[in-house]
Amino acid sequence: MQESQIERRLAQGVKAKGGMCMKFTSPGLPGVPDRIVLIPDGRVIFIELKTKTGRLAAVQRWVIGAMRARGADVRVLRGLDQVKSFLEEVTPNEV
Repeated sequence: MQESQIERRLAQGVKAKGGMCMKFTSPGLPGVPDRIVLIPDGRVIFIELKTKTGRLAAVQRWVIGAMRARGADVRVLRGLDQVKSFLEEVTPNEV
């Protein structure tokens, strides 16, 4: 499955559960996560999506580490199974 298909499934799943899933690009800083997810309970989670075999670039590892060091919830989801698990985690009582 391509990364774009995984990204589409994440966006659809978050929206179906009442959240927002925004595409994020940062012209001044390469390596930022792909998506910003706002969960109905108010949490903000940054998501970097990869295929099951996809790898993080060095700049992505650095940016994710810097964000986490500042208290941001940043996730790297690999493949559709991890997207499904993430959706169950953030809205466990909804189907």
